[in-house]
Amino acid sequence: MSHACNCGCSDNSKPSNQGLQIIPRPEAAPIMSHTELKISGMTCGHCVASVTEELKEIANVQNVEIILDAKGISTVIVSATGTIGQEKIRQAIDEAGYTLESISN
Repeated sequence: MSHACNCGCSDNSKPSNQGLQIIPRPEAAPIMSHTELKISGMTCGHCVASVTEELKEIANVQNVEIILDAKGISTVIVSATGTIGQEKIRQAIDEAGYTLESISN
């Protein structure tokens, strides 16, 4: 059975890959989750460094951004590939010595 197209796919005299370019499929970018934390007790750059260090020790955490409010509740955005458990976040904040006020995804 033959078909009538002009691509040459049914022409056995030509190599089958002539004119074709194989482009590898790029690796899929991991899906990033973002979790917003509200933390009280942070007052300085050392506090920011302590919280950042503890959070980055959690598996899959890629980035930690902190908006310090030295007189109130600071906002922390944790970016991770996949999900991270709230209990692990609580433990990390406790280990750093601060109070986790809330978590939202």
